[in-house]
Parts: sequence; C-alpha cells; structure tokens
Amino acid sequence: MRVSEIGEFGLIKLLARELGVQYLPSPGSKAPPGLLVGLGDDAVVTARQEGALVWTTDTMLAGNHFLPELTAWPDIGWKALAVNVSDIAAMGATPHLALVTLILPEDACVEDVLALYQGLKECAEAYGVTLGGGDIVRGPVFAVTVALSGRADEARAGGPRVMTRSAARTGDVIAVSGYLGDSAGGLRLLQDGADLASAAALYLRLAHERPQPSVSLGRAAVRAGVRCAIDVSDGLVQDLGHIASASAAGIRVEANRIPLSNALHETFPGRALGLALTGGEDYELVLIGPRPAIESLLNHDTTVTEIGQVVEHDGPHVAVVDETGREIPLPHAGGWDHFANP
Repeated sequence: MRVSEIGEFGLIKLLARELGVQYLPSPGSKAPPGLLVGLGDDAVVTARQEGALVWTTDTMLAGNHFLPELTAWPDIGWKALAVNVSDIAAMGATPHLALVTLILPEDACVEDVLALYQGLKECAEAYGVTLGGGDIVRGPVFAVTVALSGRADEARAGGPRVMTRSAARTGDVIAVSGYLGDSAGGLRLLQDGADLASAAALYLRLAHERPQPSVSLGRAAVRAGVRCAIDVSDGLVQDLGHIASASAAGIRVEANRIPLSNALHETFPGRALGLALTGGEDYELVLIGPRPAIESLLNHDTTVTEIGQVVEHDGPHVAVVDETGREIPLPHAGGWDHFANP
C-alpha cells in the first residue's frame, strides 16, 4: 500500500497504533507514559525535569546515510534514533524525549514506514526514550530527522555537569569504549555484496546497522570527573581532530592500542586498523580526562581501552604513532565530511 493512498493523517493513525498510543485525544483519555499531553494536539507536553536540558538532532537520508535496498527498515529506524542517543551519551546525559520528522516520496510504502517505526520503538524502549510525535511531509527522497532531548546533572557549583570537546588538558589520558572499525567493515560488506553467512560478517553488519550507544558509560564517566568526550561518528582521527581544535591541544594515539574485534581482523586482514582510524559510525565514546578518572571506568560493564594521551603541541594536532613512536602518515583528513566526500 502506498502512503498516497491513505494520506498523511491515515499514516499518522497507523504509526500511533504501531507505538501503542492513542492518536486523537478524547474526554477522559490518558496520555502515554512520559507525557502529560500526548499525540493529537499541536504539541506534546512533558513534566518539568530536574537538571539542565541537552538537545541534539540528526538526519538520515536515503542513498547518503543508508542504502534502503540493502538495509531492513527496522534497522534504519533503530539507527535513526541511536545516533542521537549516542550524542546525548557523549555529553554524559540521559536521553529523554524524541520528535521524529519524516520526508516521504510520493511512492513510499506504508509497510516500510511502519517497519521503520518498529525499529524506532525498539531503540526507544532500549534506552528509555519517549517518542513524542513529530511531522510528516512529502519530498523527492526519503529522509528521517530525529530531535532528541536529554537531562544532565547539575554540578555542585551550579551549571550542567557535562562532557565537552573543549575540556582536554595536557597530560590527560585518552580512552575509547568497545571496538572500532566494525561499522565501517559492515558497510564495506554490504556495498560489496559480500556473503554475510559467516558469524564474523553478521557481527560486522549488526555493528553497522544496530549501533549500541554507551549511555551508562557516559553517565559513569561524567560522575567520575571526566569532562571531555566525543562519540565516534565521523571516524576516530577526525573526531579526535574536533577535540584537538576545540581544546587547542595535541593528541597522541598509539596505533597498537586501538581496540579491534576478532571479526574485523578475520574479515579485513591488513585493513582493520585503517577502518578503525577513519571508518566512522561506530558510535563508541572517546573519553579524555585525568588518569584516576579514566582508570575508575576500566571495570565498567562496557569495555574501556586506553589508547593515548593529550600532549603539548604548538597547535591542534592528531598524531597516530607506531610501536617505535613514529607518526603514521594518513592519506587524508581521516574521516567523513558530508560535503567533501562523494
């Protein structure tokens, strides 16, 4: 069935049903959990929250951020929300309320949109996010935009207790969660039409299509005293470059300490490190702070690996060095750029 056959409001009713909520309010009806006023009015209403509010937004565009002919719609829905959850995690905050905007081409299938919302709902339930509605418009190509709010603790001296890109200091330890390069490996397999039957290939594909943001680790880090972080979305080297620029710092990373999965080594022998350094879309956390704060996280449920240090430099710089201490030349900026990349 095409969306054009049932119209915008017919689709909204089906999406509300998919979420298990009532679309049009009626006398005596109750708002869904997490909302004081639910869907069907000009806006949703939430209760006042303690602490500072954190906001982020991200857009996924068909053919640019995902390949609809190769990716299941529930996975697209999951990832559309997860990339925003990862931004909230990188600030050390807790995700709260999401608003979803869909741009649908005229021939969009209702079943595809419902499947997308199935993935959105699964991710929302996994991370305690309230889905509070949004907007639907017609356009030339499919796109989904999620705006997500979160809550941050307040510091004792006042103000939000969050992690930022500008808080790296000389001598700080650099650590990263999980493994790097798996998402890039999964994307390469999809693009190459490779056989995905092996356990390693399936693992890499799942890493690309269903990232698992480290919200609890971000919360633990900010409470431990870590004040600098970023999530790995554009590629480790490029994302570290954002920190180097914001903090006016030098970054030194040891290549042999980058955490790589067995699946990536097995599937891309000789290329695993390159994928980890520049691939992107891992949505793991880079955490930068004093050694005691970083070491307090090593026993967290999420694996945390020390990979380098903030060093003195005459300007913002990221160096990846080999086991002898020599800097490894990188062929380009080291990550994704929406306008520089084809």
